[in-house]
Amino acid sequence: MEPATTGHEWDGIREYDNPLPRWWLWVFWATVVWSVGYRIVMPAWPLIDGYTRGVIGYSQRASLERRIGEARAVRAPVLERLAGASLDEIRGDPELLDFALAGGRSAFAVNCSQCHGAGAQGATGYPNLNDDDWLWGGRIDQIIFTIRHGVRNGGDEARVSEMPAFERDEVLDRAQIADVVEFVVSLSGRPANGEAAERGAAVYAENCATCHGEGGGGKTELGSPSLTDGIWLYGDDRAAIRDVIANSRGGVMPGWEERLAPATVKQLAIFVHALGGGE
Repeated sequence: MEPATTGHEWDGIREYDNPLPRWWLWVFWATVVWSVGYRIVMPAWPLIDGYTRGVIGYSQRASLERRIGEARAVRAPVLERLAGASLDEIRGDPELLDFALAGGRSAFAVNCSQCHGAGAQGATGYPNLNDDDWLWGGRIDQIIFTIRHGVRNGGDEARVSEMPAFERDEVLDRAQIADVVEFVVSLSGRPANGEAAERGAAVYAENCATCHGEGGGGKTELGSPSLTDGIWLYGDDRAAIRDVIANSRGGVMPGWEERLAPATVKQLAIFVHALGGGE
């Protein structure tokens, strides 16, 4: 028997007119009924100034807020203990310490990683928080102060240090700056022009030693970096060192005291200190 066709044919290919399987039809009509019921029960139709709320009034936003509230209720007792504990007490309590590290890691990812990097490795102009080189000190109380008040942000208690732009401000000439560059290079144990470094030592003693120290070790109370190690915030080649001496550099860090809860600031400080470079 010739199978029924729709009458459509193209290039010798005919379209059969076979009925759909009964099970497929039942599933199709079931989905139609389900869709009607769903649109009645759940939020579905957009309106000019909102949307249909549905019979049960379900809201994903309300559901999320409820879950966040439940999570906060669970965390509240531990946060209360954390807020009332000293930094030494937190570090001596395994439960509080684990809680602080977990919270600090999360807060760091949200608020700090954009500048310091996801692994706190830093970048040019942004300090690495994993090493033991700390401009303002690596003790946990010093770290928490820096987080709370920030650096050069105009705040009353912000960390502030300012290096002169020795060439731009016409304090030193090009030859003197070139000599100081050689002396600074020599401080970190790298090969340098001996005669230029000797001349630069005298210029350094007169203009730089007050902040960086006679031996170039830096001073945390002034936020001045050590010039004797291999850690350089803006680069360690001669061009980068010359640019800093000639034009000055100074990054800005926001103060988080008014943006984050005190307990969160504590958690951040403990997390940063635990990265490995804290004193």
